[in-house]
Amino acid sequence: MRFADAHWKKLFLFSFGLAIGSAFCMKWLETEFWMRNEKFTIIGLELFYSKEKVIDILSNTDNHVKNVLDYHLHFDFAFMAGIFPGAASLCMMARNKLVSVSWRKFFFVLAAAQLLAWGGDITENLYLLRWLKQPVIGNEFGTYHLIVAAKWTIGLLAVLCPVPVLLAKLKRKNKTHF
Repeated sequence: MRFADAHWKKLFLFSFGLAIGSAFCMKWLETEFWMRNEKFTIIGLELFYSKEKVIDILSNTDNHVKNVLDYHLHFDFAFMAGIFPGAASLCMMARNKLVSVSWRKFFFVLAAAQLLAWGGDITENLYLLRWLKQPVIGNEFGTYHLIVAAKWTIGLLAVLCPVPVLLAKLKRKNKTHF
C-alpha cells in the first residue's frame, strides 16, 4: 500500500466512525419528531416539505420537540465532520487506483467538491436553526432548497462513484492464479 493510500484509508476509517456514531445519535433523536400526532422527518424538512409545512412544523411543535430538533441539528455538525472528509477520502483512494488522467482529475475534483457540499450542509443547518428560533421564512426558501439539492447531489456522487473503482481493484487484487 502506498504511503498516501494508507493516510486516505485512515482518514476514511476515522471519518466513517464519526459519521456512524453521530448518525446513531441523530436517529435516536428523530423518534421524538412528532407534531399533532403526526411524525415529521429531517429529510422532509430538507427536501420535500413545502414552505408552509416547514413553517407549520417549526411554529407549532412543543418546546420539547424544538429542543430535540435543535440537538439533532447540532449533532449534524459532527456528522458533517465525518461524512464529507470520508467521502473525499473515498474519492482520493479511487483516484490513486486509476491510470487515466481524466478519471484521476474527476475524482480529485469530486473530492475537493466535498468542501462545497459541507459548506452547503452548514448553511442548511444555519437556516433551520434560525427558522427554529423565528419561523418566518421569506424568499430564501428557494435558495435553501437549491443548496440542499446541490449538497445531496455532490455528496452522493462522492460516495457512489468511487465504490465501483475500489471494488474492481479489490476484486483484481484478490484474484488467485493457478
